[in-house]
Amino acid sequence: MTIRRATVQDIPALQSLLQDILKVHHQIRPDLFKAEGSKYSDVQLEALLADAKTPVFVYADHSGQILGHLFLQLKELEDSSVAYATKNLYIDDLCVSEKARGQQLGQKLYDFALAYAKENGCDRITLNVWNANEGAVRFYERQGMTARETKMELKL
Repeated sequence: MTIRRATVQDIPALQSLLQDILKVHHQIRPDLFKAEGSKYSDVQLEALLADAKTPVFVYADHSGQILGHLFLQLKELEDSSVAYATKNLYIDDLCVSEKARGQQLGQKLYDFALAYAKENGCDRITLNVWNANEGAVRFYERQGMTARETKMELKL
């Protein structure tokens, strides 16, 4: 098994995993997320794959089947009058195929992201996770991550 850069040939597998993520989001927030669709079109995925600032990695088994993915974004903020300069690795998506869960693949993808952040001189890793996605919240807390801010809402 290996983690490697995603290629255009991986787009169908990426779309399948993105659908898995959408299903989870739809289950926890059906008022916000549709039951079907994709976060990215194939054309948008091709652009992400070609951009060095938005690397996409896949976790492939010995036969080449994609079991997970990791969408990353390298973000740099310049020093300002109120904030210090930072170099951040943002985890846009970390997904493990439903059939491959429980095999520590999420941990391997997260560890890969951590090493990638260090190799690229990042001073932090950030991500967003829905509070209602309790399993994901627990996973990231086990990694030592803590809440950075709280986004609040009032449904009308």
